[in-house]
Amino acid sequence: MGRVVLNHSTHIEGLIPVLKKLALNIRIKTITPAIISRVRGRSTNLVIRVSVKTINGYKAIARRGKTAQEVFISTDLSKDELKKLLDFCNYG
Repeated sequence: MGRVVLNHSTHIEGLIPVLKKLALNIRIKTITPAIISRVRGRSTNLVIRVSVKTINGYKAIARRGKTAQEVFISTDLSKDELKKLLDFCNYG
């Protein structure tokens, strides 16, 4: 079971409950929401997409409306397994 590192005062609306559900998986070590930025596109619902592999896991991008936030996930899951788990936590 992992933990969610809350080191910022602001997060995308609806992101933290999804990350806490994701952290319940035994193969997730830590989840760290990072930089928030504005984007040109518009996404009505919260969408979390796995982006690139890092040294100890993956970087994901969470988007909602005109806002995007980086999320670093420390895990030993494969990219496909993490995508399925994120989809389940977000929509299931």
